[in-house]
Amino acid sequence: MTLIGRLLNNRRASETHMAWNLPNLQGPELLRLTSRHFGDGGSLPLEHCAKHIGGADRSPHLAWTPPPPGTAQLLLVVEDIDVPVAKPAVHCLALIEPAAGHLEPGALAARQPGHGVRLLRSTIGRGYHGPAPIKGHGPHHYVFQLFALATPVDAIPGTTPPDRARPRALLSALTAPVLDRGRLTGTFER
Repeated sequence: MTLIGRLLNNRRASETHMAWNLPNLQGPELLRLTSRHFGDGGSLPLEHCAKHIGGADRSPHLAWTPPPPGTAQLLLVVEDIDVPVAKPAVHCLALIEPAAGHLEPGALAARQPGHGVRLLRSTIGRGYHGPAPIKGHGPHHYVFQLFALATPVDAIPGTTPPDRARPRALLSALTAPVLDRGRLTGTFER
């Protein structure tokens, strides 16, 4: 498996197509997103990685500064920007009530999401899916992006209901103004 990782080392999705860079998700960058489990650019602890590589597949603690007045919903997108395909892999996509100021560890679990969390489809399935990069592929960057939306995602006319939409289609279809946004990057390598 390490050989495959080395052969694919130059193939990476990059930041170009991640949610943060979509024209419809642009906005002020005043939300401060943090975690008590890792710092921005720091390594994600094994506990927050996939089970098949020895982790617990448990989403990390996340906290943020209060969103601006008029925020109808928070959208959380977690993407691996280093997968060896054309676009980043969405590891988690969730809608969060604006009154929430943080998520406890495990709050993005598919079987039992935290209070005020609505899980949508990701590239892998519903809920949080921890890092499991290919051995030897080098460090992968997992970007946790939080968007404060002025309109609930359900209110987008003429689109597939959010619970059934594919992640890339949903992210591209969002028309709600982004009132604020913030991001936090964790890394992991095998």
